[in-house]
Amino acid sequence: MPEEPTHTPPDPEIERQMEYLRKGTMEIIREEELLQKLVHSRETRTPLRVKAGFDPTAPHLHLGHTVLLRKLKHFQDLGHTVVFLIGDFTATIGDPSGRSATRPPLSREQVAANAETYKSQVFKILDPAKTVVEFNSKWLGALSSEDFVRLCSRYSVARILEREDFSNRYKKGLPISVHELLYPLFQGYDSVVLKADVEMGGTDQKVNLLVGRELQRDYGLASQVVLTMPILEGTDGVQKMSKSLNNAIGLTESPRDMFGKVMSISDDLMYRYWELLTDVSVAEIAAMRQKAATGAVNPMTVKMDLAKRIIADFHSEAEAREAEEDFRRVFQKRELPLHSDVITTLNVSSSDRSWVRDGKLRLNRLLHEESLASSVSEADRKLKEGAVFVNGDRFREPLIQLDHGQPTKLLLKLGRHHREVLVSIM
Repeated sequence: MPEEPTHTPPDPEIERQMEYLRKGTMEIIREEELLQKLVHSRETRTPLRVKAGFDPTAPHLHLGHTVLLRKLKHFQDLGHTVVFLIGDFTATIGDPSGRSATRPPLSREQVAANAETYKSQVFKILDPAKTVVEFNSKWLGALSSEDFVRLCSRYSVARILEREDFSNRYKKGLPISVHELLYPLFQGYDSVVLKADVEMGGTDQKVNLLVGRELQRDYGLASQVVLTMPILEGTDGVQKMSKSLNNAIGLTESPRDMFGKVMSISDDLMYRYWELLTDVSVAEIAAMRQKAATGAVNPMTVKMDLAKRIIADFHSEAEAREAEEDFRRVFQKRELPLHSDVITTLNVSSSDRSWVRDGKLRLNRLLHEESLASSVSEADRKLKEGAVFVNGDRFREPLIQLDHGQPTKLLLKLGRHHREVLVSIM
């Protein structure tokens, strides 16, 4: 008779840890292996080595990156060691995951500058005492030609081309550079060198993470457990958060800007942010949603609490409260923020077509004159993008109706800048 598969007996403390680590994750490969590693770690009092790699392809991190960082912090809360791997070598290649074109390579100088900013930002979440910072150029840059060929021999081109992004590009006749095919191998080799017990990444990283499992076995090591985390949508609620898509909330942005951007997301997306960007339990989030749905609490109040919690994580509770007050002053009381720009007065002639057209004030000209836009054409573009607010309301038209002969107060907001203007059309 074949032997029955062995299972780790249930342990209340380990089950509690598993539940804590499951929150917000998309997939754990494999759960039984993670459970066994947690049991062994507890019995031997040896912390797990939990690895996550970040290629410094841009100078600043955003909230999308913190989905992964927060889960790393959960492992630290349980006593484990996080290996924060800065991919200064792999960043010069560029991760091909999900891409339809080859990423332009970065210079060593760009990568080094970006990596330096990462180190200061990640410790807003991670515990420095439980974090090991590594750079993969240390071992990848030291590979000899012989080492490199041996590494390449451990994986087949056919397996790599099974990836959806490569397969699609191959079918469409789009170029695939050889160095892109090597990226999963390099990422997997990082896990070999670091002897990672667990590796984490976004869902778009799953194939790369699994290569690490295979390479570790091939090198005679225990396979790492893979945790994939969901990709956070940006403020548009559609595409993944990205600076290049102008839908990101950066960790180094001012509290006022962060608060305004969080308040701009949809109510449905708000609860996803609660789940992925805070440590509030799933049960508590479900209760919030229920109360908002029944009218027991205003969804805006729930969103303001979310904004304050996020800002307190990256700035301070005092700055979070001040950002909330600024938001209330501007959007609810129609007043200037606490630290506003200079108030100006403007009188224009109704016959001056550079200012007035069809009896309406040219708002695009006003934005330019108040230095909120570098030109009238840029003001038009910002209006079309919905980036301009007038008296707390989003405004998209280049002309605005005012009462002739009566001064009208306009509170203008574009980005983090505000202006209060008293305009009279004579």
